[in-house]
Amino acid sequence: MKKAFVVIFSILSILAYSQTGSIRGRIQDDKGGLEFVSIGLTGTNYSTNSDSKGYYELPAIPFGTYELQVTLVGYMKIKQKVTINSSQPLIIDHELVPTDNRLNEVVVTGTLNEVSKSESAIPIDILTPKLFQKNPSPSLFESIGMVNGIQPQLNCNVCNTGDIHINGMEGPYTMITIDGMPIVSSLATVYGLSGIPNSLVNRIEVVKGPASTLFGSEAVGGLINVITKNPISAPKISADVMATSDQEFNVDLGFKSKIKKAHSLLGVNYFNFQNRMDKNNDGFTDVTLQHRISLFNKWSFERKENRVATVAARFVYEDRWGGETNWSKEFRGGDSIYGESIYTTRYELIGNYQLPIAKEHIFFQYSFNTHLQNSYYGITSYNADQTVAFAQLYWNKKINDKIVIVSGIPIRYTYYDDNTPATQTADSLVHTNKPSSVLLPGIFIQPEIKFNTKITLLSGLRYDHNSTHGHILSPRFAFKYAVNENNILRISAGNGYRVVNLFTEDHAALTGAREVIIKKDLKPERSWNINLNYQKYFIFKKGIVNLDASLFYTYFTNRIIADFTSNANQIIYDNLNGYAVSQGGSLSLDLTMENGLKIILAGTFMDVYSMQNDSLGHSYRVEQMHAPKFSGNFTASYTFSKSGLSIDYTGIVKGPMLLPTVPNDFRPQHSPWFSLQNIQLTKKFKKSFEIYGGVKNILDFVPKDPILRPFDPFDKHITENNPNGYTFDPSYNYAPIQGRRYFIGIRYTLN
Repeated sequence: MKKAFVVIFSILSILAYSQTGSIRGRIQDDKGGLEFVSIGLTGTNYSTNSDSKGYYELPAIPFGTYELQVTLVGYMKIKQKVTINSSQPLIIDHELVPTDNRLNEVVVTGTLNEVSKSESAIPIDILTPKLFQKNPSPSLFESIGMVNGIQPQLNCNVCNTGDIHINGMEGPYTMITIDGMPIVSSLATVYGLSGIPNSLVNRIEVVKGPASTLFGSEAVGGLINVITKNPISAPKISADVMATSDQEFNVDLGFKSKIKKAHSLLGVNYFNFQNRMDKNNDGFTDVTLQHRISLFNKWSFERKENRVATVAARFVYEDRWGGETNWSKEFRGGDSIYGESIYTTRYELIGNYQLPIAKEHIFFQYSFNTHLQNSYYGITSYNADQTVAFAQLYWNKKINDKIVIVSGIPIRYTYYDDNTPATQTADSLVHTNKPSSVLLPGIFIQPEIKFNTKITLLSGLRYDHNSTHGHILSPRFAFKYAVNENNILRISAGNGYRVVNLFTEDHAALTGAREVIIKKDLKPERSWNINLNYQKYFIFKKGIVNLDASLFYTYFTNRIIADFTSNANQIIYDNLNGYAVSQGGSLSLDLTMENGLKIILAGTFMDVYSMQNDSLGHSYRVEQMHAPKFSGNFTASYTFSKSGLSIDYTGIVKGPMLLPTVPNDFRPQHSPWFSLQNIQLTKKFKKSFEIYGGVKNILDFVPKDPILRPFDPFDKHITENNPNGYTFDPSYNYAPIQGRRYFIGIRYTLN
């Protein structure tokens, strides 16, 4: 009997011991798998580290309930209760959030030299696709509005084209680059951020203030650099498909492949919106109908000593139109039913090659793009052809541990032709076509001296020779003082210039029925800017707070002023007889908690105006249009780690801004305070699959009376029952004419 008891007890013990399971999964951040992550069960000896791709496994765990802990220096710790009650592996994946982004973020835009954000003498905002996914949009043009001090501004209520304002300065003062190449400029500023597949964007770096020393003309007010993913480290497959209740459809696809030592990344963006909506009953489409396809292909080549060799190409085609809801293509260019129809075809090529010179970092960069536009704004035809070729040889020389010098020789050629007075001869009797052709060679040097761990000094000087305007110098200065690693003070100043391409930059010159008047030859604008930035990190046990505050001041001379108010039937362009100022401050608070809560609060106060002289020499102040005294944005996110569910609440707030009204206009001269708010739920499943959905513009805010006299777009009846002499005008815009709508989408990533 005793022997039988021992045998039975032994069998039961073996059975009990055999009741084990396992945990396996992958640990990653927004860039991919993380190596050397510590994964363990609290209070036990069951622990392991993730491999080079982020995968891990904890085998032979007895049945029971445990606390799983995931830790890696520089990232938020994760604790999660898990229950092992099956022999089948328990799959647990996690995406870690950096506790201190100074340890991870690398920037290149400010200095053409890879440095961590905390080491950069230039204050730079870094935006990742994770931020944009909190309020998904079909184009980067809309997404960029989540950044403090940046305002995507629609300039026309009919065709919905627009530009990007930084600190109240209009779109032409902002330079947009792709992988550091000036690929988006002049004619393309309206469409440059549309059609870039979000699945191919690694990050976006934003510099507020002049960057003319490194990037030349157009970088007067700021710079937005879209950095695409490296084909070597990009996911094998990525997909993002979204639809809204307004019948907007957007598809982003990315595919990676390899042929021997060549890595390829192919991206496709497709957007379709064909729903003719007129919720305000003015007879016009509320939102422009669009059909867009964009193809992007980037190659990266393996070379000795990890030298850089990349080449990329992009093709964009878009057909967009807005107008009276009964418009169709047979009315294009006619005067019976009003429509604004734009066909755009665009080709881009960009590349970067590191020369095979031992121990030196010398790069040859190049880009080429052609932009063709065939459009009608009512009966006004606008056909334009722009080609920009750019090449640059630059040398990044590290003298020692304290001194780095970046120097370069850029050259840029711009060809522009259209069917407007912008490219006609000055002969008042016989107008002949005279396309613009500008050659812009230059040279720049930028030394950066790191005196010690606290003080960094950066200076720079650029010389350009414009074939039309002659010699141009652009100096730059920046100083960084780090009180300690958690307190950083930066001061930067610089000079910029801008040569204006009127018709390519100001859409108001084409839309509606106003006559364009150019008083005299427009001179290049000049500006001086100073920026003071303070960054403070508060690190505590459960998270981190990043406080960022800035003061900015920009002074303009020869500024181009568009006068909408002197004559309701004209837009008068002239160099400012006086000066202009953009000044203000911004403050942002970024809170990241270990428990999955993340909050961003940001606001910008600004005062943008010009001082003009009347005929008697008296100065008077004129407020800048579309420059609100206050603008703010917010993001609140929380992730439930156990369920894989996250919630995002985002929004913007805009204060009153001056609008282009006409004499005796019944509409307010300033816009009201308004807020656009959105909410989203995201559910993550296994194998990098997620589904998301939510509501945009929860408050259902829509501007009132955006179009003046929409019932008479060709001004055929302006003498009938029109005591104020109004004419058709669609330029009264301060917010999208698109109310509450619902959206749903899916994402899939195969690494």
